[in-house]
Amino acid sequence: MTTVTSASPQARARPMTAGERKVILASSLGTVFEWYDFYLYGSLATVIGAQFFSQFPKQTADIFALLAFAAGFVVRPFGALVFGRIGDVVGRKYTFLVTILIMGLSTFVVGLLPGYKTIGLAAPVILIVARLLQGLALGGEYGGAATYVAEHAPPGRRGFYTSWIQTTATMGLFLSLLVILLTRSVLGEASFAVWGWRVPFLLSVLLLGVSMWIRLQLNESPVFAAMKAQGRSSKAPLREAFGNWRNGRIVLLALFGLCMGQGVVWYTGQFYALFFLQSILKVDGYTANLLIAWALLLGASFFVVFGWLSDKIGRKPIIMAGCLLAVLTYFPLFQSLTARANPALAAALDSVKVSVVADPADCGNLFNPVGTRVFTSSCDVARDLLATSSVRYATENGVPGEPAKIRINGSDVMAYDATKVPDPKAANAALAKETVAALQGAGYPKAGDPGIVRMSNPFDVFRPQVAGIIGLLFLLVLYVTMVYGPIAAALVELFPTRIRYSSMSLPYHIGNGWFGGLLPATAFAMVAQTGDIYFGLWYPIVFAALTLVIGLALVPETRNRDVLAMD
Repeated sequence: MTTVTSASPQARARPMTAGERKVILASSLGTVFEWYDFYLYGSLATVIGAQFFSQFPKQTADIFALLAFAAGFVVRPFGALVFGRIGDVVGRKYTFLVTILIMGLSTFVVGLLPGYKTIGLAAPVILIVARLLQGLALGGEYGGAATYVAEHAPPGRRGFYTSWIQTTATMGLFLSLLVILLTRSVLGEASFAVWGWRVPFLLSVLLLGVSMWIRLQLNESPVFAAMKAQGRSSKAPLREAFGNWRNGRIVLLALFGLCMGQGVVWYTGQFYALFFLQSILKVDGYTANLLIAWALLLGASFFVVFGWLSDKIGRKPIIMAGCLLAVLTYFPLFQSLTARANPALAAALDSVKVSVVADPADCGNLFNPVGTRVFTSSCDVARDLLATSSVRYATENGVPGEPAKIRINGSDVMAYDATKVPDPKAANAALAKETVAALQGAGYPKAGDPGIVRMSNPFDVFRPQVAGIIGLLFLLVLYVTMVYGPIAAALVELFPTRIRYSSMSLPYHIGNGWFGGLLPATAFAMVAQTGDIYFGLWYPIVFAALTLVIGLALVPETRNRDVLAMD
């Protein structure tokens, strides 16, 4: 399948040409805008939900919310198949022109889309369709951009060239957070919630115009153009890529030995860190977004550093080292994050003994990916309340048939069965009030406690508490850059030119869209189920460890492969 060569010292030393800089700029800038579009929904999901789902009956609203949340992630691998095939048959340039057009127009439509009160059921249906189109487009974009840049790169420089593509997801996230923060600051929270949330979506049409203009000036990948001119391109790339064991085995190794671990480390270092700050440590949204934005800004250049380094020492050592560091340090890093961001909570976790005493038959699962499930059994009501209050608790067996109790340092608060009370909403409010009062009396912090980190402006970064937290978040981002910086080059080099676009895109988007994309919801469900705010970290640790073992044992080093000869 491959021819292995060693790049000459002259090829390694050759400076980047103006044409190559243009290729990297066009591919990277367009992909930044695609990630910006994709992340806007995740950052504004709560606001969008209020516009499109609040008028539905609860059951219907839950279905729509789940669809809108999951759609973009679930369909990414299908986008990889659809556009991967087009990219291997028609060409790289044409395909990622189509993907960016679909992504940009879908995002712009969301900014214009009237809410449920105006057009009824059509509003959430169109929203979900737009989200599906976004996911499909993103599924095709990344593989095209990475393949296009790699096939322009000279020998010995492929890791460095493709690492610029690897900055795009983080920079797209950073850009989306920045635009949202600026819009909120200018318009105010009230106006932003009513109509201002549309502004970041509408701005995407300007980004689309710039991206299309730049990409239209590019030529087709020289490797693909030469292969097609010689009649050696694939007529059925999906069948070649996945229909035979020789290549299918490499796809599986790419997924489980590279992309699975990379995906969970990527989402932990950026998305789960943000979720942990807001939902578990109770840091306000403005501060949490600023903290993450600073960490991303400080860490972004290391994508290129590790891409460059992978040309010197190999892709595999760096990716495996990132997975290993994540496995070894996630627990202490997140514990340190708690101690700095919410010191009173850190102290309470160690000093306050809380348990749910309940009939085991009364306790179900607490998986709640979009926050819309309504728990009815007394055990689940109690555990959900404690989990959302960031309380560490144990579960003890109670008397069969009796309602659950929340035991706080020996004192009991009685929970309720929502099916047996006349007004569950009032019962929940009363339980929450009594439980929170007991927790605060035992040492848990109050909402808005002055000890919880808070930033009033971006320049609060120089305060010791803030600087320490950004340092911890920077380490998490550094792991992201280690696993992600060299991954594009590694994937490109695993597969032959004729089926490269299709073959590399699928494992990448399953690893990131499924293993990574489902991480925040699954990790919090694990927290709620166990009563341990750190238990969700086992999700990325286990998958990163599996990738470490599989990658070290079975994935080949690829840095000296000649992609020109891989037909």
